[in-house]
Amino acid sequence: MTRVLVVEDEPGLRRALAINLRARQYEVAVAADGASALAAASRQPPDVVVLDLGLPDMDGTEVIAGLRGWSRAPIIVLSARAGEPDKVVALDAGADDYVTKPFGMDELLARLRAALRRSATAQDAPVVATEAFTVDLAAKTVKDRSGEPVRLTPTEWHLLEVLVRNQGKLVAHRQLLNEVWGPRYETENHYLRVYVAQLRRKLEADPSRPRHLITEPGIGYRFVVA
Repeated sequence: MTRVLVVEDEPGLRRALAINLRARQYEVAVAADGASALAAASRQPPDVVVLDLGLPDMDGTEVIAGLRGWSRAPIIVLSARAGEPDKVVALDAGADDYVTKPFGMDELLARLRAALRRSATAQDAPVVATEAFTVDLAAKTVKDRSGEPVRLTPTEWHLLEVLVRNQGKLVAHRQLLNEVWGPRYETENHYLRVYVAQLRRKLEADPSRPRHLITEPGIGYRFVVA
């Protein structure tokens, strides 16, 4: 059974999440605060984490940082914080998705299934090599041509991962924004311009004349090996 760790300090919501997940044949562990969550995860590593940011003993981003020190399990944030800066901080800390309270249970379950699919695919993902850098999708690492690690933020990695998994294919702005930031951001094309520029500076031999992260004007982006 897929093991889900639910970290939520509100008893009613914690119970509702556990009931709905168990009804769908997930194994569920629950925690009411950050310390308990980290202890539970270390005892029995989860396959996916559903995490509230507003915990009584620490901020949820501290829990994300603690988990990301050793775990690659997808983390879906639940939060009443609807502001863009809060979402960016959580995603950059290592969260895979962000759901704003109040939310529909069906939407949360769909996002959980999608996160698990991406995680399962990554287990058998290939290594993709260009003349400038190498992407290991399973290990979630990037190395430059000399073999040195290239440090990417979680959001930069997620964007690169979507493009690399669609190697050679045009990926539309809307699809990228939906995959990386969520459906509420499907018109925020400036996010893509900023993050693609950051990736080019880190990965392309000549960022002003990219050979691998290609812009299709007005449509989207394409990753090519050569």
